[in-house]
Amino acid sequence: MVNEGFTAIEPVLYEPPSRGDPLEVLSLAELDRRMRRAGVGGRTERPGFHLIVHVQSGLLIHTVDFREYVVGDGAWLWVRPGQVQRFADLGEVAGAVVLFKQEFVDRPTATDIGLDNPHGRTLWSLAGDRAEGADLALRHLRHEYDLIPRTSSARHAILRHLLSALLLTFTDPQSLLGSPTEGHREPFTVFRDAVEARFAHHREVGYYAHTLGYSPRTLRRATLAAVGMGAKEFIDQRIILEAKRLLAHEDDSVAQIASRLGFHDASNFVKYFVQRAGHTPAAFRAAQRTGQAS
Repeated sequence: MVNEGFTAIEPVLYEPPSRGDPLEVLSLAELDRRMRRAGVGGRTERPGFHLIVHVQSGLLIHTVDFREYVVGDGAWLWVRPGQVQRFADLGEVAGAVVLFKQEFVDRPTATDIGLDNPHGRTLWSLAGDRAEGADLALRHLRHEYDLIPRTSSARHAILRHLLSALLLTFTDPQSLLGSPTEGHREPFTVFRDAVEARFAHHREVGYYAHTLGYSPRTLRRATLAAVGMGAKEFIDQRIILEAKRLLAHEDDSVAQIASRLGFHDASNFVKYFVQRAGHTPAAFRAAQRTGQAS
């Protein structure tokens, strides 16, 4: 298939700036220079790490999973592993970016902030003490990142603690799991993680209920409490998101994408997509090529 102006999703792995460094903290100006040198400005990519951007002045336009975010003064943007992103021009934006691998964060902090949640909030506008605390935590992290020698045995431990201090300013249970009762929280979290791992092979609530040891009713109620939709719709939305990613950014045929998503018959995939996205896969892809679809 001929690529008609599309760039495939570029998987980006974390590459430490020096051997063994667990994270990177740099200015948006530095990131812009690096992207220009590499010739990857405006490229669509799927990072395998967390990326947190803080805009201090200017206006950042950033696309994450088909949604365009306008990030103004003082706002934060959080892109999580596996999401598809694209930077716009960084030339007129001042701020900082923190890159880190998920496994670098200590387990208690990761649990408290819902680090494993692939559906976590992307755009954050903090206010009051939380905004001041996040700014201070970022400045402290950047200061120590630049100051501590890379050969120091204490570097990783200090940076891990300072990163945790920054991440904890984003703790927001409402954004992590909606507002489920405590009894619904664990079933939804387990279900969400299982769907993320297996959605390309299993689309039925009954499979997840049997595998995870919950009743279908429990999963439906937990998912409704957490994200305002039923368990089946939650599975369907995850499949449709991945289908859109592949249709928009890959050159595989509709039949090949159907197969990658566990559909043995391309016509069944087309019907499934139309029912949930409102148009055919081919129409969605064509609209993306002309910049008309969201």
